[in-house]
Amino acid sequence: MSGISRRRALKTLGAAAAAGGVLRGGDTPSAAAAQAGTDTITPAALLPIAEVVLPGELGESGRREAVSAFVRWIRNYKEGADTDHGYGNTRIRQTGPSPARSYPQHMAALDEAARGRGAASFAAASPDVRRALVAAALVSAKIERLPSRPNGAHVASDLMGHYFNSPAAEDLCYRAAIGRDSCRGLPGSEARPAPLKT
Repeated sequence: MSGISRRRALKTLGAAAAAGGVLRGGDTPSAAAAQAGTDTITPAALLPIAEVVLPGELGESGRREAVSAFVRWIRNYKEGADTDHGYGNTRIRQTGPSPARSYPQHMAALDEAARGRGAASFAAASPDVRRALVAAALVSAKIERLPSRPNGAHVASDLMGHYFNSPAAEDLCYRAAIGRDSCRGLPGSEARPAPLKT
């Protein structure tokens, strides 16, 4: 009677699990490239963009919070992860390449454009110059609408899309503590949301 021994079966399963871990981990070229992209995307690097594309009402602390949330989203993004299927659709899709892969070249292009305007870097340029450079970059990238989630078309539009689709942006828009996506329960749900604290 032919068959496979228990020991051999366990060794085969162990090898397969190890191989799977390598393929899903950070050692593959694609994962390494994505990680290299996210390493350069820091709150400090994004703040000069945020200062000219996010609402001034946020203030410095609000901008830092918005940028930190964006960076967390990017760093937590997993390539090839299974996503939930939509209603009435049984097909499970996988996430694509990290949007952050293209960010280093976007930021390098902004630096180069700023040097062309006489500044040492994009961050060193005046707000008016930075605003104009970002606007020109978005036109060049053919950005016509903000994405509902970062898609890699341009780091500035992804940052804006991430913020303007957030509960915090909705609260600011209506000047009320709506708290979209938060679980508040039924008690008090008939009351209007409280005004935002100023």
